[in-house]
Amino acid sequence: VQLQASGGGLAQAGGSLRLFCTLSGDSLSQKFISWYRQVPGKQRELVATMTSGGRTNVVDPLKGRFIISRGTVKNTVYLQMNNLKSEDTAVYYCNAQNTITRQDVWGQGTQVTVSS
Repeated sequence: VQLQASGGGLAQAGGSLRLFCTLSGDSLSQKFISWYRQVPGKQRELVATMTSGGRTNVVDPLKGRFIISRGTVKNTVYLQMNNLKSEDTAVYYCNAQNTITRQDVWGQGTQVTVSS
């Protein structure tokens, strides 16, 4: 089972990026998906979550700009980031937790850099 985060890159302030969290070797059923981000020297912080039933949540400071959704590609979850700000610059990670076994899988992270 592998998890891959992709889609990062360089964006201008006010622009948009879509990140992809793709699970291979397993399905999204019975998985709790989370997006996190981390800036060097700071703790990893939660960005958004999706339950196995498709219920989504974005942390309050990012609501209205970030959207988490199930992708049209099988076993993929999107993180749509709009109206980007320089403080969104970070490495973004996705995590998949099996809701039965509680086993965690992490993706390798994708760098997002927002220039002002």
